[in-house]
Amino acid sequence: MSVNNIGRQFAAAVVGLGMVTLSACGSSGSTGGSGGDSTTVTLVSHDSWAASKSVVAAFEKESGYRVRVLKDGDAGQAVNKAILTKDNPQGDVFFGVDNTLLSRALDNGLFQPYRAEGLDRVGGQYQLDRDKHRVTPVDFGDVCVNYDKKYFADHRLAPPASFDDLTKPAYRNLLVTENAATSSPGLGFLLGTAARYGDRGWPEYWKKLKANGVKVVDGWEQAYDQEFSGSAGGRKAGGDRPLVVSYASSPPAEVVYAEPRPKTAPTGVADGTCFRQIEFAGLLSNAHNTKGGKAFLDFLIGTRFQQDMPLNMFVYPVVKGAAVPAEFTAYGPAAKDPETMAPAEVAAHRDQWVKAWTSLVLK
Repeated sequence: MSVNNIGRQFAAAVVGLGMVTLSACGSSGSTGGSGGDSTTVTLVSHDSWAASKSVVAAFEKESGYRVRVLKDGDAGQAVNKAILTKDNPQGDVFFGVDNTLLSRALDNGLFQPYRAEGLDRVGGQYQLDRDKHRVTPVDFGDVCVNYDKKYFADHRLAPPASFDDLTKPAYRNLLVTENAATSSPGLGFLLGTAARYGDRGWPEYWKKLKANGVKVVDGWEQAYDQEFSGSAGGRKAGGDRPLVVSYASSPPAEVVYAEPRPKTAPTGVADGTCFRQIEFAGLLSNAHNTKGGKAFLDFLIGTRFQQDMPLNMFVYPVVKGAAVPAEFTAYGPAAKDPETMAPAEVAAHRDQWVKAWTSLVLK
């Protein structure tokens, strides 16, 4: 999701993207594991983690802990590595497991229980582990089809509004999506169709989508920043697909990162194609600094961080009353009625569905 030359900044602001080697940042100079000292809190996350320096500094001043951040690739890669290292974890808190991967993390005992202070202010619909409190909801976002407003205006064609619309002849050869086996939004889009059409119905839907010329690429950056004609990066690259699987928060990002800022977003969202993703953080089972980790989880659902988060990671806050930036209200409101799926159902079918999707769509 990059705009002109801000590819790294923008891509780092969206859930589950990129394949980057382990890196470290933050104010601590400690090395190895989670730092091993009681004054450092080490956060392990996917590459999308971002927060204002002033907000992190305020936490450090008030809590007495220094924050160290280890970024470890996309969401799936980071979760898998955290599971493999759970007996000797790299950090104290893990941020970035979403509802499509939550069951994998919980079944592998990645987290220890902790009921974060302020959890009563988090909407109940986001508390998917409310009985055991192994994870704390931090944000949510919607995987949705985005459209290029100029293309549809020039062609005097109404943009699609639903999953069904995408299979119609009017939208033949217009959609690009990500590989469900390698991409978080690609998987989210597959799960959205499974939620909409059911276990037996989604393969037939994808047969129609394939027959209508859907293009599949490996990841979000290629789809959005190269193939999609509506993004600044896509226009520069000569992208010719006016429909792309991305996020409901992509349009405000197109405005925020553009210079000069346009009066309206150049892209829109097909609201009837959305799948809700919820992101969580948790205290790692063998964390070295459990006290500091608990304080950091409290911080993540505090109003200061929740209100800072949208324009840093382009996701929506889960805390009731947290202010949402005007750019989100104007250009990227959350989906009104997104498709959802219980983590247990995702766990029961995810691998099977991805395998079947691969055979059906890619072969």
